[in-house]
Amino acid sequence: MIRELILRGEVAVIGLGRSGQSVSHLLRRAGARVYASDAGDIDAGTITMLAGAGVDARGGGHDLDRIASAAVVVVSPGVPPNAPPLVRARQHNVPVVSEVEVALAFLGASKIIAVTGTNGKSTVTALAAHLLRALGLDAIAAGNIGTPLSEVALKVTPPAWIALELSSFQLHDTPSISPTVGLLTNLAPDHLDRYASRDEYYADKMVLFSNANADSVWVTNADDAEVEQRTSKLTGTHYRFSMLDPHADAGPSLRLNEWTLLGADFISTAAIPLLGSHNIANVLSAALAVALSDAAHRTTAARAQLVEGIRTFTALPHRLEIVAEVGGVLWIDDSKATNVSSARVAIEAMTRPSVVLLGGKHKNEPYTALLDGLRAHASLVIAYGEAAPVIEADLAGHVPLVRLGSSFHDVISCARAAARPGGAVLLSPACSSYDMFNNYEERGDTFKRLATMR
Repeated sequence: MIRELILRGEVAVIGLGRSGQSVSHLLRRAGARVYASDAGDIDAGTITMLAGAGVDARGGGHDLDRIASAAVVVVSPGVPPNAPPLVRARQHNVPVVSEVEVALAFLGASKIIAVTGTNGKSTVTALAAHLLRALGLDAIAAGNIGTPLSEVALKVTPPAWIALELSSFQLHDTPSISPTVGLLTNLAPDHLDRYASRDEYYADKMVLFSNANADSVWVTNADDAEVEQRTSKLTGTHYRFSMLDPHADAGPSLRLNEWTLLGADFISTAAIPLLGSHNIANVLSAALAVALSDAAHRTTAARAQLVEGIRTFTALPHRLEIVAEVGGVLWIDDSKATNVSSARVAIEAMTRPSVVLLGGKHKNEPYTALLDGLRAHASLVIAYGEAAPVIEADLAGHVPLVRLGSSFHDVISCARAAARPGGAVLLSPACSSYDMFNNYEERGDTFKRLATMR
């Protein structure tokens, strides 16, 4: 459908970040006329580069009348559904699709393990791609993890396998998604600064299953009640992973600290090189999805390759990443923990008394869900940034807490003074970074730099 639609008239691409640029190139290669615009200023080099490919690219705003007459609108994930160009498109019955939706139309030969969920999806996606490569396969991680899927589709020979991370924003406008294996890590409230309700957010996650059929293969989290409720009647073959149930498809065996995969011994806890019990669940889910994606991935030899792949996997940047040990204090960067549920699992993974840094741009979530973990593992909470007053209101009087402003240097100085040898400093903010930084990567990189300064 997309291939036909894009040739009926001009295609309007909304948002000119990396995914918008990539899909513009893909559309031009397919023969479409492309108008691409962004509300912000776009550097002259990008405009020139796109113009060289035949794209009419504009920064500083959108031509709403031009968008209203487009054959289809392709939207980047950072553009909210209520943005004026999308409102105008829908008012004129112009189809709105995601960059992922377009790319999928040009990747018919690639097999896809699609991963979504509130937390852990980047790690699971990277793990799945790593494990596919450990099996000797041509595989890449793409989507929300960093490489736009349309960039993959532009390759002369796209990879045989793609581990595809899908955010709720991407899924919202990706109606054709039908992966080789679909995986849902968990569900917890998030992005309530963009969604009107938790159910609205969850509904976008569930788009992953919208084309379920008898041949579909699904992997979901048996330990998450919300996931269980929403996926209990899925069409297709449905497997569950669990940290708690010894009878679940990828749950623990009866031997202490040994884990099974599809009923057979698989890997010990000690062999998993990631911090936290949630990362054991990430490993189990990724391995289960890869094993289910093809019968050849379930042989004895393949299982041994999967175990070796897990042993050689390293944590992604800014996800419980150990930065350094300075003066007996372990500094841990979990800047990617941009919601409360992600920060909760990080805090609960701590094995040392920890100074916990919470703050950033508030996402309308209560921080009281962190209390049990903070009581058990935090020597001090430092609340900072825009969210600091809310964090203080939710947590003060229950755990040791100091409130600071919006100087990250002051936050790190306070943490350094409070931490003791044998302890840790954990940046797991439970908030987005946009009050003080351009993104969570910049926040994490700043933490790393300041942590190692004497």
